[in-house]
Amino acid sequence: MNTLCKFCAGSTRSIFLCLLLFGGITGWVEAQDPVATAAADSAAAVVSDTETPKQKLDQKLDGVDASKLPALALLVGRDGKVIYRRVIGLANLDEQRVATANTKFRIGSITKQFTAAAILRLVAEEELALDDTLDQFLPTFPRGDEITIHHLLTHTSGIPSFTETGDFWQRVTKPTTEADVIASFQELSLSFEPGKKFHYNNSGYFLLGHIVGQVSGKSFGDYLQETFFEPLGMTDTGIHSPDLNLENEAHGYSLEDDAFTPALNWHMSQVGGAGAMYSTVDDLMLWNEAVFAGQLLTPELREKAFTPYQNGYGYGWLIGEHRGLRTIGHTGGLNGFVSSLIRYPDQNVTVIALHNAFPSIAEMAPVTVSSKIAELFLDAEMEPPVIHQVDTTVTPEILARYVGRYDYGAAVLVVTLEDGQLFAQLTGQGKAEIFPSSETEFFWKIVDASVAFQINAEGLCTGAKHTQNGHTMDVKRLPDHVVVKLPPEILDRYVGRYDYVQAKMTIRREGDRLLAKLGGQPEFPILPENETTFHWQVVEASIQFTVDNNGVVSGATHTQGGQQFKVLKIKQEERQ
Repeated sequence: MNTLCKFCAGSTRSIFLCLLLFGGITGWVEAQDPVATAAADSAAAVVSDTETPKQKLDQKLDGVDASKLPALALLVGRDGKVIYRRVIGLANLDEQRVATANTKFRIGSITKQFTAAAILRLVAEEELALDDTLDQFLPTFPRGDEITIHHLLTHTSGIPSFTETGDFWQRVTKPTTEADVIASFQELSLSFEPGKKFHYNNSGYFLLGHIVGQVSGKSFGDYLQETFFEPLGMTDTGIHSPDLNLENEAHGYSLEDDAFTPALNWHMSQVGGAGAMYSTVDDLMLWNEAVFAGQLLTPELREKAFTPYQNGYGYGWLIGEHRGLRTIGHTGGLNGFVSSLIRYPDQNVTVIALHNAFPSIAEMAPVTVSSKIAELFLDAEMEPPVIHQVDTTVTPEILARYVGRYDYGAAVLVVTLEDGQLFAQLTGQGKAEIFPSSETEFFWKIVDASVAFQINAEGLCTGAKHTQNGHTMDVKRLPDHVVVKLPPEILDRYVGRYDYVQAKMTIRREGDRLLAKLGGQPEFPILPENETTFHWQVVEASIQFTVDNNGVVSGATHTQGGQQFKVLKIKQEERQ
């Protein structure tokens, strides 16, 4: 199931432009990566209709040369039994260490299921209540008397997500404390009134993990260990820390310039109950079976957890459908790792996929792989796939009204019109054409996704509804930026490198535009609003350069997520 990391995960790279948010965007509009073409062709071997789903899946995986690729661990369970398990690829590329079913992966926002279950267990024990307010646990939290546990669980608190702020990416590799993380977002103004909107929010789940520890008198990790992991026999699951020196641990990688390099290595103390766990496919199978067998939560609380409130989100689980079948699950992602844990409750089927690379090649994306695997094993029980028909009568004039930027919460969808065709590109993902099925409805051919644009009485596009694998989310159109044209001599002022602490940003000129590349991220254009201020299209961020009277640039102020921070331009002699 695709979720909006709703969803992770997803793009999302490192430092401030990494919008992954471990569970936020992966799977929403994943375009085919050209790097994957050769392997995808070999994996597309014709399979016989008489072959079993296991044989078909094996044949497809046999067609992928994973000897130099990061790992992909897969598991399918039905009626409490594992019916398919396979792992391909490497847990460690440098050591050429092959991954196995025992390989431990960081699972990002799948952690939210465990955090929510811990809260609900404390509710069952009457240690807290869903309508308890945040100020009961953090008395000094601004407006804490208006924010409830329910709001935190459902991403409707209005608290800004700390992973969307610029300073998060400057500290993400360093150890920290819960108090310091909370302090990093506590004084930020609410983005909206509690309960009024949905915005995928890691601050809420970090707070929930903190509350679990505060109420139980144990650390969040110890509470999970004693309440869930030990009773269920989950011996390969826990809160990740480099101090653990885990055996059989997968190393995280990012695809950069057609090659996998070590990913930005998060210190998971930075994310706590929002996404700090590691696990294996078999441990996650144990977890899912216990959840759906009613071993962990009372029927009443489990029903609350699986109730879709806003944007299909329950309490730590995303509720949707896939070709007519109900789905309940979550995805996760952070630099170097993407994961998917999906349950088809009416069929008693669990599909799990773990991967130690993000960004990665499209064919190994757990969200996409999980969906295809489910279709192999459940095709006979599913509704036929939707076949979209292209409406060839839609004119370029109609297409032009949709050009602009759309707020996907943790990312921005940029829609452009090129040679009479409409294209869409989500932050960090490839550009893909979207095709009209009517004047307002469009679909992707490379992924099961569609978007319905919303037109007001004046004929202007104000937003859209994005639908993918049964999940629908409302997105708002962002204001258009003013873009001016600057001469080369002005643009050349800003060419150079800038110190973002955890990474360096390189700016270069290409013709009449500037391109900015932060660390191992891809290059993105930055567009001028005036002589000193530029903005990104793929993310709500801007940079204002500091220029003296002689035209010398000493640094800049970066603005993102309601926060600003200074960066210095690196002098030529410092670069040598």
